Amino acid sequence: MFILGHIGITLGIFYILSRLSSKNNFSVNVPWIVFGALLPDLIDKPLGRIILAETIGSGRIFAHTLLFGLLLILTGYYLYRQGKPELLIIAGASFCHLLEDQVWDKPVVFFWPFFGWEFPKDTVSGSFIEYLMIIINRSYIPGLSEVFVSEIIGLLIIIFATCKILKKI
Repeated sequence: MFILGHIGITLGIFYILSRLSSKNNFSVNVPWIVFGALLPDLIDKPLGRIILAETIGSGRIFAHTLLFGLLLILTGYYLYRQGKPELLIIAGASFCHLLEDQVWDKPVVFFWPFFGWEFPKDTVSGSFIEYLMIIINRSYIPGLSEVFVSEIIGLLIIIFATCKILKKI
């Protein structure tokens, strides 16, 4: 999944949850949801694919682990109890990112460090620019790939959410 898929599908999940909840403050939380939906990639892609490219060489490392998600949720819950819900919203959106990436398919990453301290290297090698071009090609060249379809679904949900928010203004 890429940017539009992560943002849109996570917004859709939070929108449905807000409709089921008695508190319907979805539009207030959109910036936090968007940030949380991208947080694992904002941490791991630069760290694993650029800074530690020679040693780790992966865009799914620390922030794509269950440990990171649980620490974020626990810290968010602690702050929520003190009247600051933002980190809990970010944690929930970040956890949605992990689900959307289906990280359980790579237990070495998802359950890190329980299966060892090493992260598996990506199958895509080369510079960050080459990696980015491959990912963009997979995401935006029309076809029935999982990534392309999730990007279209994400875009449609973003358009829907934007219309709902603008309608309230």
